[in-house]
Amino acid sequence: MDRKPDPCLWCGRPVPVVAAGRRRRYCRQSCRQRAYEQRSILREVSVPQDSTILTAEEANALADRAFLVRCAAEDVATAVREGATAEELADLSAELVSLARDAERIR
Repeated sequence: MDRKPDPCLWCGRPVPVVAAGRRRRYCRQSCRQRAYEQRSILREVSVPQDSTILTAEEANALADRAFLVRCAAEDVATAVREGATAEELADLSAELVSLARDAERIR
């Protein structure tokens, strides 16, 4: 049975599907290590266990990706309002989907 790869719990990239045994949770050892380090740090502070801590740079990058999605959505809305062709709308929609997929990444 073909399974869709799950996203890495640390970086969001697809995790390779293994044929037997337990499903992997991280795409590589470095992501597994970063997650372990974060859990270790969280034990020492009063941050909820299910929190994700981002650096200022990561938070800014996430906000930038969300902004790009909004701009692309506005472009689609403008094109619809102005009577764009089906081909133009298809191109704008493809760009919107691509930006939305990229924006799903937290890191």
